[in-house]
Amino acid sequence: MSEPKFSSLDPAALALAALHGDALDAALARRFTLTEVPITVGAGASARTFQLIKPSNADHLISEADYVHDERLPYWADLWPSARALAGALLEEPSMGRTLLELGCGLGLDTTAAIAAGFSVTSTDYYEDALHVARSNARRNLGVEPVVRMVNWRLWPDDIGTFDVVIAADVLYEKEYATLVAACLARALRDDGVALVADPGRLALPAFKEHLPQVGLYIESSTTVPFEEGPVKQQVQIMRIRKADGAG
Repeated sequence: MSEPKFSSLDPAALALAALHGDALDAALARRFTLTEVPITVGAGASARTFQLIKPSNADHLISEADYVHDERLPYWADLWPSARALAGALLEEPSMGRTLLELGCGLGLDTTAAIAAGFSVTSTDYYEDALHVARSNARRNLGVEPVVRMVNWRLWPDDIGTFDVVIAADVLYEKEYATLVAACLARALRDDGVALVADPGRLALPAFKEHLPQVGLYIESSTTVPFEEGPVKQQVQIMRIRKADGAG
């Protein structure tokens, strides 16, 4: 089993890296107040229900030090509609022999769905805790963990490699992410690969679309998935993005 790769100095989070299975679950339960929620994604014969653990209140995880350092907020600890829409799409995506990278795995719903669909998955996030919760959620549901790695989009690692599929759900909520996410997709995609980016109309979406050609990418197609649950109503756009001929 590949050991997680981290670069932060949070001792409590780093200590979880060596734990797996029941030991990891027990450590997460000590670190957070957790809630388990059933999440059904997909439709018809491909629909799946996953049991996910998550911190009961993401606001309790806000760190002044993290925010002062680089304006990090614990968005990873919430379950976003875009992740649910993308998870459903992944269950219908051809997967045989294909590698997949997730940008911003959060709680690991899309990572879990991708593993369930048959992909070989590497999950990344900028929070160590997110990676550990994603590992736990995948194992709880499927008995296996993804490869995980802490990644800062501003300092994309040269050794992470390229992938057949790269996914991201609701990651365009800051202006600077328009160019950062596009650049990361361009570096992580194989020449014949595809990126699936789900977005509900965030601030940086227009600039992201405008910037794609500058890094050799284009939107091959786009579908809209309506999401409605209680007061939450969103139209989630799932974009299929590829490299332009000769861009690799």
